[in-house]
Amino acid sequence: MSSIPLRKDNVVIMKPKTEQADKPVATAPERLAAERDVNLENGRKRYAAGLEFFFKTLFPPLFGLALFTLVWALVAQTSDGRLPGPVKTWDSAVELFSDPFYRNGPNDQGIGWNILNSLERVGIGFGLAALVGIPLGFMIGRFEFLSRMCAPIIGLLRPVSPLAWLPIGLLVFNAAHPAAIWVIFISSIWPMIINTAVGVSRIPQDYMNVARVLNLSEWKIFTKILLPAVLPYMLTGVRLSIGVAWLVIVAAEMLTGGVGIGFWVWDEWNNLNVEHILIAIFVVGIVGLALEQALIVLARRLTHGAEA
Repeated sequence: MSSIPLRKDNVVIMKPKTEQADKPVATAPERLAAERDVNLENGRKRYAAGLEFFFKTLFPPLFGLALFTLVWALVAQTSDGRLPGPVKTWDSAVELFSDPFYRNGPNDQGIGWNILNSLERVGIGFGLAALVGIPLGFMIGRFEFLSRMCAPIIGLLRPVSPLAWLPIGLLVFNAAHPAAIWVIFISSIWPMIINTAVGVSRIPQDYMNVARVLNLSEWKIFTKILLPAVLPYMLTGVRLSIGVAWLVIVAAEMLTGGVGIGFWVWDEWNNLNVEHILIAIFVVGIVGLALEQALIVLARRLTHGAEA
């Protein structure tokens, strides 16, 4: 390594010459070219990542929807105008949703009011089912006598068609609105009872032995052992129940009348407005999907990412 003599106040200072100083200094054009190469490389990586995301995540559902729309258009084309095609249905949907909350009388209200009324019925019926079904599931799974006592009743009533409960509701409540809520309640309660009870019964016996040795109270056993272990099973039952509740409300409202998406579908059928029936089918599907996805997100948050 050589030294470079420096002069300061008539004193010569020998400063060591570093290796950095030996390197040639890049000129401005060379720095710009290097930065351009780095930017091009980063751009290629971002493009490749975006392309991979598109083909893995977005393309399959978009292709499925496009194929479904094509099949729908072909079927509509061959039905001599009896089944509206995608374009005609879309135009009708745009017109319908331009004013979703109009009121022209008790039997002529916008689709927004009908959706809200159906959601209200589902919320009440589903909430009551959760209030009754989840605690009952815990007790059935916790106490063997209760499990044996309820098993034949659940096995007998669970397969009954939801609409078979509607006459019972009309007879007991003597009104259509509570009868529809009753149908949702009785139809959506079974998945919550069964899943919660199964979750409780699958808790390792060692946990309960420890609770017995520590002489924990039933409340401590519930909050410290049962609830954390059963939560994924319970949330799965809740998710299944909301799907059943939304499925049942359309059929129940078709029979009970009043305001609701089910009644709206039946009313549009009486008016032979098939475009509106197709729109209602899509609305029911989208709302049901949104409810299920919301519960999935809630379940993941409560179980910290564990499958529910």
